[in-house]
Amino acid sequence: MAVAELNSAFTKAHLHSSQLSFLSRSVPKHQHCDFPTLHRTQQHARISCSVTQNQVQAPAVQIQEPKSKSDCYGVFCLTYDLKAEEETKSWKKLINIAVSGAAGMISNHLLFKLASGEVFGPDQPIALKLLGSERSLQALEGVAMELEDSLFPLLREVSIGIDPYEVFQDAEWALLIGAKPRGPGMERADLLDINGQIFAEQGRALNAVASRNVKVIVVGNPCNTNALICMKNAPNIPAKNFHALTRLDENRAKCQLALKAGVFYDKVSNVTIWGNHSTTQVPDFLNAKIDGMPVIDVIKDRKWLEEEFTEKVQKRGGVLIQKWGRSSAASTAVSIVDAIRALITPTPKGDWFSTGVYTDGNPYGIAEGIVFSMPCRSNGDGDYVLVKDVIFDDYLRNRIAKASTEAELLAEKRCVAHLTGEGIAVCDLPGDTMLPGEM
Repeated sequence: MAVAELNSAFTKAHLHSSQLSFLSRSVPKHQHCDFPTLHRTQQHARISCSVTQNQVQAPAVQIQEPKSKSDCYGVFCLTYDLKAEEETKSWKKLINIAVSGAAGMISNHLLFKLASGEVFGPDQPIALKLLGSERSLQALEGVAMELEDSLFPLLREVSIGIDPYEVFQDAEWALLIGAKPRGPGMERADLLDINGQIFAEQGRALNAVASRNVKVIVVGNPCNTNALICMKNAPNIPAKNFHALTRLDENRAKCQLALKAGVFYDKVSNVTIWGNHSTTQVPDFLNAKIDGMPVIDVIKDRKWLEEEFTEKVQKRGGVLIQKWGRSSAASTAVSIVDAIRALITPTPKGDWFSTGVYTDGNPYGIAEGIVFSMPCRSNGDGDYVLVKDVIFDDYLRNRIAKASTEAELLAEKRCVAHLTGEGIAVCDLPGDTMLPGEM
């Protein structure tokens, strides 16, 4: 593993590696360095490693058959055949995970969880593909340096770049975190358009180069509509593979219910967040349970549930910003981990989880054609089904329909019609609701 710089005469050389590696800013678009077998196409290639000041001038070499086993991967000289080891039963096949906004605070927490095996398991090797911008490229190099210095045995490769068409190549998971925050005086419609263009481009890139069954989790706000835009620009990827992150809202709701009931959070189950990741979202206490009992039978203060509980969950992100001076990062990273685990491990019997998914064919009467948070179950294969055995009363139906979370998402959809291929954009947003973390 090493930080490597390639001179201009070697930018087209083809390098291979199984270990974490990356290039410096000298490669403008996509930086990726692999070491075990070198097929040199030019005579004066130079590689400089971050752990040594020596520069190795490579002589002209004749093309020959590659060795069956390389002596060294990056700066680590291994005593075993990495490729052969990966074929044993002790290791699963390596998976490619793409992360956008990889130099940001959320990623700073998330990437090390991914690399440690905390997310996909202690026997799952991964390759991290990190997408940033020109401004963040140097910071991305720092992120990759920290990852290599951490010596994660499951992290076999890191590549960094600013071109999604290169970074998303063969991605099996795409965690789209990067988005432009809302600045002072910026209209909500402007934010939708600016971020929508980012996610439209990323959708096209995923459609072109990612795995056909890539699972996409959109975190960057406004995440529901950004997920819709990304999905519409990736017609060759199943629509149900796109998710908008509402797991953080679910976790916040579980926390508040546990505090009120005086129980530990693991006693709280069946919590649903309906709708948009905004202040119009509907945290569902009607179907939620505490230690297997309906919440309304445990917490008998219905007024608290309808008013204080609901408002706390809806505005939790904004309150955190006021207290902390920035939007949530660590808890968001934890919720991304939870969202992935919910898809790759079987849902406990009788329970479910919340995620923003495409509404076509939903059994709840919610308008089709939008990305809407709903209750789901998974058998652990990365797929999910919508839960059918949920209870609705007049209060819950009115909150979903009349509290404008559905109307808000339909209005956002009209506002980005030019990015989803559905005609001319018409922005008639019903008020200027603040999305958690927009500012």
